[in-house]
Amino acid sequence: MTRRKETSTNNLNREILNNTCDLAYALDLIGGRWKLLILTNLGDEPVRYSELKKLVPKITERMLALELRALEKNGLIIRNVYASVPPCVDYQLTQLGKSLVPICRQLSGWGAEHRTTTNTIY
Repeated sequence: MTRRKETSTNNLNREILNNTCDLAYALDLIGGRWKLLILTNLGDEPVRYSELKKLVPKITERMLALELRALEKNGLIIRNVYASVPPCVDYQLTQLGKSLVPICRQLSGWGAEHRTTTNTIY
C-alpha cells in the first residue's frame, strides 16, 4: 500500500473533515472492510494473531497486519509481544476500543435487520 504525500489534497481534505466533523473522525478510525470485524472479535481476553486470522475469514495476512497496525496507531488495540521462540504476539482492546464494541454490535444488528436477500458484498 503506497503512502500519500502529507500535502496531498486527499490528506488535507481528510484532516479538515476530521477536525470539523465528529462522524468523519470516527469513520476514519474504524473505516474499511475489516476493522469492525477485527474489533468485535477481540473480546475481553487477548487474542493471538493466528487466532484472529481464523476468526476473520478471507482476510489476507498482509491486510490483517495493516489493519492491526492502523488500529494500534489509532489507540484502539494494544499489541503484546512475548519473548519466546517462536515469537508470540497477541492483541487486546484498549478502553477506547472496548467502548466501540457495543456500537459495532448495534450496527451489526441494524445490518441484519435491513439486509436484502441478495448478498452482493461477499
